[in-house]
Amino acid sequence: MATFLRPIDHVGDGSRVLLGYLDYFRSTAAEKVSALSDDDQRRSILPSGWTPVELVKHLVYMERRWLVWGFLGEPVDRPWGDNGEDDRWRVGPEETTESLLAALQAAGRRTRSIVEAALLSDVARSGGRFTSDAEAPQLERILLHVLQEYARHCGHLDVVVELMAGPVGE
Repeated sequence: MATFLRPIDHVGDGSRVLLGYLDYFRSTAAEKVSALSDDDQRRSILPSGWTPVELVKHLVYMERRWLVWGFLGEPVDRPWGDNGEDDRWRVGPEETTESLLAALQAAGRRTRSIVEAALLSDVARSGGRFTSDAEAPQLERILLHVLQEYARHCGHLDVVVELMAGPVGE
């Protein structure tokens, strides 16, 4: 698990701080899901119906949508590929937890390379997720959005894992 950065930790510039938090939340999500049995990883106990492994797939696609398709403006095959036709997260029976967790780590490495090659004040390129320069946000705003997605979904996983009698806390 990545080390949680405390507010008093001096790690350098804002990019390194945001990347540190993203690494922490990404590894927290992976550990929470990995702590569950194979059956529980694919079982929902919520009215909305999502499963822990579906949430992992959502995180993979979410990070790619914001950093690769969004910030870099690169074409992305099926940017909303985490959703089924009913707009719910979906994981096929052939998709394994291990492959989705590996994709999550790969997404993190790609995010790190993107952020380390840019400034937080750099604006996303239009042509990908953002069709005009007027709607393109700065990298800092994108990273803050991705960070809040991870924090929120780690909170969701905390509750689901506890209800499934898995480990609680960090």
